[in-house]
Amino acid sequence: MKVRSSIFYTITFIFALAAVGVSLALLWLIGYDQQNYTRELNSKYSIVARANLYEMSKLISEAEYDRQVANFEFSTIRDEAKRDEIIAGAEILDSISADIGSADILLFKRKHYLKITHAGETRLLNDKDYQPYRYDIFKAIYGVILVIILLAYIFIIRKIRPLRKLKRQIDKFAKGSLQIKDVSAGNDEISEVSHAFYEAVTQINKLNESRHLFLRNIMHELKTPITKGRIAVEMIEHGKNQERLISVFERLESLINEFAAVERATAGTALIERGIFPMDEILKEALGIAMIEPGCVTLQNPLDLSLNVDLKLFGVAVKNLIDNAIKYAADGKILIRLDAE
Repeated sequence: MKVRSSIFYTITFIFALAAVGVSLALLWLIGYDQQNYTRELNSKYSIVARANLYEMSKLISEAEYDRQVANFEFSTIRDEAKRDEIIAGAEILDSISADIGSADILLFKRKHYLKITHAGETRLLNDKDYQPYRYDIFKAIYGVILVIILLAYIFIIRKIRPLRKLKRQIDKFAKGSLQIKDVSAGNDEISEVSHAFYEAVTQINKLNESRHLFLRNIMHELKTPITKGRIAVEMIEHGKNQERLISVFERLESLINEFAAVERATAGTALIERGIFPMDEILKEALGIAMIEPGCVTLQNPLDLSLNVDLKLFGVAVKNLIDNAIKYAADGKILIRLDAE
């Protein structure tokens, strides 16, 4: 079974695959960047928590504490009611434990807090630098890439769309129609091919018209003297010479008719009239066209075969075979034998 393939389907598949690939790559990038962002937050909170625990344990001075947290913007929640509300309603994201105390990272109303506990003392810090992880930049990048892919897809499809029109014209030409339209549009290679195809078919049309005109003129010019000759022959005395001349003119007229029939069949303009005809009748038709005495041809048709053919056109073909056979026969006689094969 032959699977139909289309360049349009192939291009669509490639661009769809590209869009899926970009989406998967972006998802991986978001996950990777989010991990880095979380790691940076945890590192920052670890430094701040350790500095606070050391300061609360009197292991470092207040000046050293200020130096360690100088790069971070944290504020201490001193209102006990607010602190209790935050601790009670917050979600614990992570916990940090040490021998001298512990620290919890809290999320409350889209803000991060650091709860530090040492020897029963609790300190709550608000991270002023914290901003929720933003997907906006990735959404913008993803949107721009998808728009570029979509525009490239539309551009390519519009560029190769004339191929479909050209294919329809080629299919018409393959079926024998010469009524072809010029589907070229633009100056690209596809348009050049379309225009070249149209020019070629136009030239074929002109050649066919010239041939038909030439043949009509030739047959007209030949039939005119033949007709005049027949009229002149009919005016002479009856006798052997008259019969011979009439036979010659009939032969010439038959040749012209034969030539016209073959030309129409070759050009595809002949009206084919098929029918079931016995081989004897086909041979009789061929002998009549060839003007050969029946005694020169012997037919052996033991199976009494019949053929589904156009009698006149097939008779011309058989006549040509008979002419060639008699031409090369030593005694001017031939044998036609029909077998089932």
